[in-house]
Amino acid sequence: MLITLYLIDKGLLDKPSLYLSDFFSRHRSLYYDNLTRVRERNDLNQWLRFFLVGIRETAEDAVLTFKNILALKSQTEMLILDKFGKQKPLMGTLLNKLYKHPVMSAKLASQLLDVAPSTANRLIDAFVQMGILTEQTGFRRNRLFVFRDYIRLFQKEN
Repeated sequence: MLITLYLIDKGLLDKPSLYLSDFFSRHRSLYYDNLTRVRERNDLNQWLRFFLVGIRETAEDAVLTFKNILALKSQTEMLILDKFGKQKPLMGTLLNKLYKHPVMSAKLASQLLDVAPSTANRLIDAFVQMGILTEQTGFRRNRLFVFRDYIRLFQKEN
């Protein structure tokens, strides 16, 4: 995290979009081996090579994730455009809110959209029927809905 913040401070990144800790975690033994080489042999070059590979791999992953987000956004917007009339603008707004709040309740949707709870419930039900949201709790009240396709874009198989 400190590395990312340093890169932002130096103007090399606009936003914290490189998460090097995931790379270091997946390559934990190499990470420690390279740190040990710096400490014991003063081999900073090997550490820098490892670090730069991490930046490259993380940047490539970030670009792919951003492309996948744009593709998902386009795909879900087309679902809405094809099926709905006058509620399209409100549904588009809800869809945009889901990218910041991929776990949504009807209460939160009502607050974010400044609509009645019944309207928020209707919108969410429509999203569930389209497969955009999935109900998570199994309850009749205080239900939570998950934008699974979006969340999956950030999950990595180790």
